[in-house]
Amino acid sequence: MSGTHHTVAIAQAQRMLQGARHQGVDVDSILRRAGISRALLEAPSARISQTQCTALVRVLVRVLRDEFWGLCDTPVRFGTFGAACDAMVQCTNLGEAIRAGLRHYHLMLDDFTGRLQVQDGVAEIALFEQVPWHARHAYAQSTFLFCGSGLLSWLIARKLPLLDVRMRNTKTAFNNKTHRLFDAEILFGQPRAGIRFDARWLELPVVQNAQSLKAFLRGAPANLLVKYRDQTSATERIRQLLRKHMRERILTLEEASSMLAMTPQTLRRRLLLEGQGFQAIKDDLRRDMAIEHLSRPELTVLEISALVGFSEPSTFQRAFKGWTGVAPGEYRLTRLEHLPAD
Repeated sequence: MSGTHHTVAIAQAQRMLQGARHQGVDVDSILRRAGISRALLEAPSARISQTQCTALVRVLVRVLRDEFWGLCDTPVRFGTFGAACDAMVQCTNLGEAIRAGLRHYHLMLDDFTGRLQVQDGVAEIALFEQVPWHARHAYAQSTFLFCGSGLLSWLIARKLPLLDVRMRNTKTAFNNKTHRLFDAEILFGQPRAGIRFDARWLELPVVQNAQSLKAFLRGAPANLLVKYRDQTSATERIRQLLRKHMRERILTLEEASSMLAMTPQTLRRRLLLEGQGFQAIKDDLRRDMAIEHLSRPELTVLEISALVGFSEPSTFQRAFKGWTGVAPGEYRLTRLEHLPAD
């Protein structure tokens, strides 16, 4: 396998379900169709795979008949995202595409309106609320900005670097790692939500077309989660190195820094600037690999333990429970007994 997907914190699933709960929809039924166990939902440190997260999105859209999963006061009709994308790929540059997309959503989305503003060389997509504020609206706006920034990166076929992301809600334990999703600084408690980036990016040409859009929509929303994650960051480069050599041994910081042609001190500084540590990257990778392998029934827990670099299965059992809140056997049972979304 060339790489290992990042997993998704269970807190994200909890927030995605806010609209369903608000409408009194049977959450257990939604979870079953998405292949997610309630045992995972009730474990604060649990993680789900990207496959499960994507299935949850698709089930919510179908059950609620709403592309915003019931998070807004008025449902957003199915097909709105695809129609906005269709309008955007016909534009010449990114600035035109953003305006076209925002015009389309202005017709379909009642809760807030997005506007592109440019001042002093900085472009901002700001969200202006049209209805009284409610806590669940914060996640709707966050989702709009996250998917929107991913879409813009796809349109120009390169990651759009954000100067910062502005959120209406305050910082909590549930959103204190939002900066990792956006790869940007998050400013909480702002008058309005939005993203800011260098205005020069507005002139970049749109390189996608109607043909590539078909494949893009087939892969959504999974391709918005990580497709344009910054692969040049020290964190991602370390993760790739560790994954590549995991079958042989777990690299030390010194070995990894040597492979990257830098001193251990330089690597530590770069990771610190990204808000990461070598041990945390290693633990996150092993956790994500374990979750990935546990969805494969042909592998035993003993084999998975070795694949993620543990010589003793008991050590793996303790580590996995510490990472996710559940034992690997329990995670596998709840993962495999639930059928994926139809």
